[in-house]
Amino acid sequence: MLFDSHCHLTDERLAAEVDVVVGRAREAGVDRMVTIGADPEDMEAAAALASRFDGVWASVGVHPHVADRATADVFDRIVELAGRVEVVALGETGLDYYYDNAPREAQRRAFVRHLELGAELGLPVVVHTRSADEDTIAVLRGAGKAVQGVLHCFTGGWELLETALDLDWYVSFSGVVTFKNFGAEEMVRAVPPDRLLIETDSPYLAPVPMRGRRNEPAFVRHVAEGVARIRGESFEAVAARTSANAARFYRLPDPARPTASAASAA
Repeated sequence: MLFDSHCHLTDERLAAEVDVVVGRAREAGVDRMVTIGADPEDMEAAAALASRFDGVWASVGVHPHVADRATADVFDRIVELAGRVEVVALGETGLDYYYDNAPREAQRRAFVRHLELGAELGLPVVVHTRSADEDTIAVLRGAGKAVQGVLHCFTGGWELLETALDLDWYVSFSGVVTFKNFGAEEMVRAVPPDRLLIETDSPYLAPVPMRGRRNEPAFVRHVAEGVARIRGESFEAVAARTSANAARFYRLPDPARPTASAASAA
């Protein structure tokens, strides 16, 4: 049982054969996944796609690359979509000062608004941050513990990691942990067992031994194997723990535990 906590099934590289992609994930033991909304059109597509598949949910939000498109009307639509059962998180939002595709002030403003809505709606927030540790830390500290989130595809520094953990946030690692030049094994080991998530971020960042191929949720198994090696744990333990953590983060039932109705029927 595996849970790909962050993928982009609506990306054109996956969407054209999404039924096949989801089927391959099932065959690989990936029974749950969350497809991430990244812009006003993509979040609509993500919610629609999630409604088609059991075990697939969506987040809705505006990526920092297009933060200047995060208008009041767009946030109104995010609130509407967040009322759907298949929508389990807001984002991805955050800060990306590596590419600087949108003005930094627009990125910060959109990031803060996503966190405010997360607190208001009781939904977790999926956060992308790159080359922006200082400002990300400031925004997270400003929000405090009013909202919970995840730093996805984590590649930041120690202060950002410690800030997130102090605020009871989750930290997710992608196929980057399998790369030869990863070099942040101590950070993977530093994340408490109950705050650890794994993801593909597909179609990006295919893990070893799939490097050079289009990434997809089925490959999250290799991420779990990489994390297990780094932490000195079994694959089975990492798979079970990160699946339970993702279910808890996204406020979903843990499939490893019987529901109250199932327990009473047994």
